[in-house]
Amino acid sequence: MQIGMRIFEPIQKAMALLTGRNISKRYGPIEVLKGVDFSMEKGEIVSIVGSSGAGKSTLLHILGTLDKPDSGEVSLNGQQVTGLSGSALSAFRNKHIGFVFQFHHLLPEFSALENVCIPGWIANTKKSVVKGRAEELLKLLGLGQRLEHKPSTMSGGEQQRVAVARALINNPDIVFADEPTGNLDSANAKELHQLFFDLRKQFNQTFLIVTHNEELAHLSDRIVNMKDGKVVTSP
Repeated sequence: MQIGMRIFEPIQKAMALLTGRNISKRYGPIEVLKGVDFSMEKGEIVSIVGSSGAGKSTLLHILGTLDKPDSGEVSLNGQQVTGLSGSALSAFRNKHIGFVFQFHHLLPEFSALENVCIPGWIANTKKSVVKGRAEELLKLLGLGQRLEHKPSTMSGGEQQRVAVARALINNPDIVFADEPTGNLDSANAKELHQLFFDLRKQFNQTFLIVTHNEELAHLSDRIVNMKDGKVVTSP
């Protein structure tokens, strides 16, 4: 009887890693996001594209908990995060989310290794564990000889790789990248593109990327096109 009963059990659909429902955002009189729905699965690389002012970065910042929507909700790995605030939100973000921006935002007084370690130290992970993982990541990203170098002595491409390592130090569920190649020349941009896919292959890392770079967008698993605060295509 049990076997027969199992035949009729519904197939459970895998839960999306990241979900945004009916997200709206206004800055003064300007309605930047107009009820946007969004979801993506673990291990996906998704690019958000659209003209300037379409709402791409605003959506990324809300999904990444850097900003709050006026209405709607965001869930990451099954946890509703739009209700979190203060230290609880900061701790959640540090543990579960990594960020890579157009400008690397490395602290100039610290070495590459120290910059990568900072989110791990904030999470109160044992210092030796954080340092060991930071060294591994920097070596994996081709910076094994640059551990003690300050950002001012590194190229733009090297600095962005340090930023990627920093984003990965706490084993985040997802990495949000806002125009990550916007400040790089074409050669370094291509290397960074490939790096994202190498990291997905090695760690099943998930990336959500806002980009104007058509090459990077078309390499992605999926392109989400935004216009006037709405998603107009999302295959």
